[in-house]
Amino acid sequence: MSLSPELRSLLEALPEPRILVDTDYRILAANAAYQREFGNPHRLIGRTCYDVSHHFDKPCDQCGESCPRQTALQTGQTSRVMHLHHTPRGEEYVDVELVPIQGQGGQVTCFVETMKFIKEIGSRPRALGMVGRSPAFNRMVDLINRAAPSTTPVLLLGESGTGKELAAQALHALSPRRNKPFVPVDCSGLTETLFESELFGYEKGAFTGAHQRKIGLVESAAGGTLFLDEVGDIPLNLQVKLLRLLETGTFRRVGGVESIRAEFRLVAATHRGLKDMVEEGSFRRDLYYRISAFPVHLPALRERREDLPLLVESLLERLSPERPMRVAPRTMDRLLAYAFPGNIRELRNVLERAILLADGDIIGPEQLPEELEAAAPGQARAGSAAQLLPLDEAERRYVNWALEQVGGDKKALARILGVSERTLYRKLAT
Repeated sequence: MSLSPELRSLLEALPEPRILVDTDYRILAANAAYQREFGNPHRLIGRTCYDVSHHFDKPCDQCGESCPRQTALQTGQTSRVMHLHHTPRGEEYVDVELVPIQGQGGQVTCFVETMKFIKEIGSRPRALGMVGRSPAFNRMVDLINRAAPSTTPVLLLGESGTGKELAAQALHALSPRRNKPFVPVDCSGLTETLFESELFGYEKGAFTGAHQRKIGLVESAAGGTLFLDEVGDIPLNLQVKLLRLLETGTFRRVGGVESIRAEFRLVAATHRGLKDMVEEGSFRRDLYYRISAFPVHLPALRERREDLPLLVESLLERLSPERPMRVAPRTMDRLLAYAFPGNIRELRNVLERAILLADGDIIGPEQLPEELEAAAPGQARAGSAAQLLPLDEAERRYVNWALEQVGGDKKALARILGVSERTLYRKLAT
């Protein structure tokens, strides 16, 4: 297929990597940015996109991945997905946008694929510390990436220890405000007397001890992102002050008369069930709708269990940069079997303790807390022959246990176990 000047211009129109792909997934052309990312164009042209990006031998949707091609082909419209691609630097998250190109008869003849690399989040240790490759993590990354360019308020929902502040930092880093301040506010630590003075600042002489003007956190976040952590902990009588700020876009310093324009992007987070609090009357309904325009669920560690080995590697690099550490296979088995109610924060504490207890560079099971010893699956005690099971029953129990660890995602579990979804369903049914 010879490229028209229009198609060549389309490929080079944006600085992001772009390729032209035919209806058989084969790469017909690549712009300069794509060639810089993936290498010699002569080694790319004619290969399938799923081979280059995923090292698959068949299309993504046949390997458990979402494929934008199917949606674009059926609807004739642009389709976007978040993928984990192989690059010369390793695996990286990529926002893939596919635009179908129609021929004279109205049939789709090829696709223009644009890639935006999300370098702030990935499957390897990053500056922001967010790592993962599980379906649950992938869904979260997709939502964060979609919300980042806008000014829409984002509400991060997740259990304690799931990394809500890291997610807020990622939103900020991926946004046009990345070069402006990121200002975190711990709402659980703000008393009634501190709330206004900390958020809005105060004028000199506003109260006893106010010897000079103080700039508040809202003003400090001008042009950037204001992150309200644990927003559900704000007392009911103070919520109206926050609501007024969000509705009017203005505030006054304590003791001041001048209205100051607030210009920030709001990101809020909580581990509480705000909807239930609204029904109970402990959280204002109008404030809830103000801050929850775009909710993002941060998965608990038990919902992304397959990410645990990657998280362990990343945390060990951060906790022990001068003394490379690794965990023994039996240690990893214990970690994988444990529920981690404290999520990634608890995992970090477990590894930090283990590093101090380990004499060498390998963390053994004996360096783990006692509660993890009781969690190891399939451990038989001495003299426990009665606990032995027939092989098919042991396999059935293991598969059902593993399904719980990945949050019920059968497609993800089939990929992890290396079996087809049909085989997995059969094993679950036995």
